[in-house]
Amino acid sequence: MKIVYFHGFGSSGASGTVDLLRHTFPEYEIVAPDIPVDPVEALPYLKEFCASEKPDLIIGTSMGGMYAQQMFGYKKILVNPAFYMSRYGVMKTGEHKFMNGRKDSAKTFRITKDIIQHFNQMERTQFKGITPFDKEYTYGLFGTNDPTVHTYDKFREYYPNAQWFEGEHRLNEKVLRKAVVPVIKKLLGE
Repeated sequence: MKIVYFHGFGSSGASGTVDLLRHTFPEYEIVAPDIPVDPVEALPYLKEFCASEKPDLIIGTSMGGMYAQQMFGYKKILVNPAFYMSRYGVMKTGEHKFMNGRKDSAKTFRITKDIIQHFNQMERTQFKGITPFDKEYTYGLFGTNDPTVHTYDKFREYYPNAQWFEGEHRLNEKVLRKAVVPVIKKLLGE
């Protein structure tokens, strides 16, 4: 079994969540790409990545949840999906530091007005292409105390499988074990 993990804004495939998933599911192959900063590059890259890797499940958190939602035809878990990156306060122009090491060794990244506009354009069409398979096998998990992203209602407009968990925006070991692991097992038939 193979799980692909999409990280959040400013992070990388080397996030602590990837380590938690590998520790929790040593029998699975956990693959986590570094997502390009600009969605004009990121979305096609991730679609090609998934076509090549052929994952049994995609898990995305925050911005990664927004991208995972657009991987139609795969089983998916979206944790606090940030469907509107261009509207959140984290998307500010200027130089930013990556939170985790990246494969290309980049330490910083730049957000420009063009990148924010690219997010805005992508956000307008992100729900086009949803199939009956996607409606059945896409799960949304939402933290009851998330101070950043509030997309439960938007998710429910398109998908029936939404649930709350006691927690905030970021995943930690407790939330992974109590909220995410049961859905992983359900979707992978354990």
